[in-house]
Amino acid sequence: MLVSGSSFGLDRLPLAKKRGKHMAKQGKKSNEGSEPISAGSSPARPTDQSQLDFELEFFAGILERNPGYIDVLRVMGNNFTLKGRYGQGLQIDKRLVQLRPNDALAHYNLACSLALLKRPDQALRALRRSIELGYRDFRYMLEDRDLDSIRRDPRFRQLMREFKK
Repeated sequence: MLVSGSSFGLDRLPLAKKRGKHMAKQGKKSNEGSEPISAGSSPARPTDQSQLDFELEFFAGILERNPGYIDVLRVMGNNFTLKGRYGQGLQIDKRLVQLRPNDALAHYNLACSLALLKRPDQALRALRRSIELGYRDFRYMLEDRDLDSIRRDPRFRQLMREFKK
């Protein structure tokens, strides 16, 4: 699975850990809209809390205030998947597809979540929809570990043959 953009420190993640096809950077440049940070304003993070746990907690707070924040939803879906919390990642991906029904990457990530949860019929439908909407990184699809559970399915191979032309 992949996440688009490099917001929220995603550019620090190895490419293999990102969800979906890496897309052009979006959002503000690093110096736009920045506000001065006072010395005592940032919350202390316990040293035993992992970066992923910190991000999940941090971004959950943002989603409480702005539940339709697309970039944050993408990061949350990715982080849930990295933590092995596939059911929660699936819920995020379903929400993204609802908010962005014509987004090929959202459908691709939904297919990945469904494949991780061993739901091949639904995963293949979502993957087909992502390709119909323009997702074309076939080489990545053939290597993406999230799709391992459906890769040997004859319908997967047929889908690749059908659109790879």
